[in-house]
Amino acid sequence: MMLDSVELDDQFEWVDEFEWDAVAQEQERSVSGALLIQEGIKLYGRPITLKSNGGVWTPLSVVRSLKVLRDIPNKIMALTLPDGRSFSVVFNRADGAALEAVPLERRVAPPDDWPYEVNLRLITVAPPVE
Repeated sequence: MMLDSVELDDQFEWVDEFEWDAVAQEQERSVSGALLIQEGIKLYGRPITLKSNGGVWTPLSVVRSLKVLRDIPNKIMALTLPDGRSFSVVFNRADGAALEAVPLERRVAPPDDWPYEVNLRLITVAPPVE
């Protein structure tokens, strides 16, 4: 799995993959009391939340690379999943921390290979790359 130039472990879990509904819907009542429903296809804005969930340990060196990407405003990145699907994404800062990294064990001044559990919040900014 790749996020921009950072290689990620293929075992990250996309936890909200099936919560996205590609159809937007608005409902309102007319003055006659009838229910008016409008629907349309969402073009982008799909959340992609990638979590370790105990199955991936990410080295500190990779966490630091992700932090560099996170700290670039308006950085559009290519996300390529292990199954070959690709998305144009930015960090999703509206739904909590865009990058969470917690060491498996506390250590002062850990080495670059020290393992972390990582959560990434991303959101699509263009239709999926075909």
